[in-house]
Amino acid sequence: MNVIKFGLIGCGRISVKHCEAIEKIDNAKIVTCADIIEKRASETSEKFNIKTYYKDYKTMLENEDIDCVLICTPSGLHPQMAVEAADRKINIVTEKPMGIDLKSADEMVQACDENAVELFVVKQNRLNPPIQLLKKAIDKNRFGRLFSANITVRWTRPQEYYDMAKWRGTWEFDGGAFMNQASHYFDLMQWLMGPVDSVMSFTATNNHKIETEDQGAGIIHFRNGAIGVADVTMNTYPKNLEGSITIMGENGTVKIGGIAVNKVVHWEFKEYDDDDKLIETSNSDPTSVYGFGHLGYLQNVVDVLNGQDTPNTDGRSGRKSLELILALYKSAKIGQKVALPLKI
Repeated sequence: MNVIKFGLIGCGRISVKHCEAIEKIDNAKIVTCADIIEKRASETSEKFNIKTYYKDYKTMLENEDIDCVLICTPSGLHPQMAVEAADRKINIVTEKPMGIDLKSADEMVQACDENAVELFVVKQNRLNPPIQLLKKAIDKNRFGRLFSANITVRWTRPQEYYDMAKWRGTWEFDGGAFMNQASHYFDLMQWLMGPVDSVMSFTATNNHKIETEDQGAGIIHFRNGAIGVADVTMNTYPKNLEGSITIMGENGTVKIGGIAVNKVVHWEFKEYDDDDKLIETSNSDPTSVYGFGHLGYLQNVVDVLNGQDTPNTDGRSGRKSLELILALYKSAKIGQKVALPLKI
């Protein structure tokens, strides 16, 4: 297979996960990187043996021969960068969320369609072994009728976290606890439970000097009749406590917990299946809420670009969780139930 040459845009904290993962993939290499803070680009280049670095990502896209770009910048910048890469016939991997509004997200998808390039939206928690077992159980209809889903994100973010960069906690570039920190959990909820009919929510900014919310709760009504509940906070004292999802149905109850949906907390079904033997070995113990999924996700990207696989999460799939989060924001703003799909 061909060696896939990557360019990295944005050398902040999440980019390290991409760099570490690519180092472990035989037929992949990051050959160039860019960051508006030149020192950060230089340090990333040196640390991960990246050949060239730039302060301006557009110059990087023009000068370098790359197959795919990794976009690890503030969320509000993803669409513009993705479109510029697509127009140069470069494939795109973008961190979550793919954008902060549906119009720009759709522009990303359209640009990639028109230029016949791939758009991958990072949703690495789908690849956690306990989540894979849960998805398999749903696909096998082990739950029977699905009754409810609960996502709980009880993390902490000190004010210093938001003060590290001006874009954090802003509506223009970031979004709040729903859009940023809980994005993966809303993705898991809609991926496992199916299409959403309507939502209601409340949000608040209780403990930080930011524009966006640091706490929120939502109720999600799915088209299959199931009810979902989202409990999200960045105000847990004194450290991250839980990142979990619980699914309940007529024939089974499962909770995947830990700090990043990395451990089976409860697994019980009416009927036995050989997958039940895999529960203990599926658990992991990540050192951060990012988990270990970036390696598997980027391996899929490399395999797709080599014609060996299909995308785990493409642009259209990534759009679904964005629409759900925006619907929750709209409900909190107007104080009413909001139906999906949203009107753009």
